[in-house]
Amino acid sequence: MTHAIDNVNQSGDDVLDIVHTVMHQVRSQQYRHLRDGPHDITHMDSRVLAYFGRHPGATQSDLASFSGRDKAQLARLVKGLRDRGLLAAEADDTDRRNVRLTLTETGRTLQGELRLQAQRLGDKAVAGFSEADRHTLAALLRRVQTNLEA
Repeated sequence: MTHAIDNVNQSGDDVLDIVHTVMHQVRSQQYRHLRDGPHDITHMDSRVLAYFGRHPGATQSDLASFSGRDKAQLARLVKGLRDRGLLAAEADDTDRRNVRLTLTETGRTLQGELRLQAQRLGDKAVAGFSEADRHTLAALLRRVQTNLEA
C-alpha cells in the first residue's frame, strides 16, 4: 500500500515545518515515556515540575509570570501534582496569602528521571553529529529564536 504525500505548502527547506516536525517527534517520544511511567505525567506536568525543581519555593503566580499560561490552568496542574504527592505547599512567612511550592522527595526523584530521559532523547536527536555540528546547530537555533523574539 502506498501513502499519499501532501505537498501543499511543503518545501524541503521550510525551516518552521522542519522545526515543527522535530518537536512533534520529540514530544511524541517524551509522552510515550511519561505515559508508560508509574506517575501518568503529562508534558505540562513535567514542565511545572521542572520549574519548581529550578525555583524551589516559588509561587503559582511566579510560575504564571514565567510561563505566560492561564492561571486557572496552572492552578489545576499544581493541585493535581500536590494531590499526587509530587509538590508540597507551605504558607509564606511574610505573606500568608502566598503559598510556596517545592518538589517532594518523590517529585525530586521523578524530576531526575525526567531529566535523564530528556538527556537521552537529546543525545539520540544529535547522534552522529560532531561537537562542532552540535554547536553550530545550537547557535543557528538561538538565532532563529532571537529573530522571532524581535
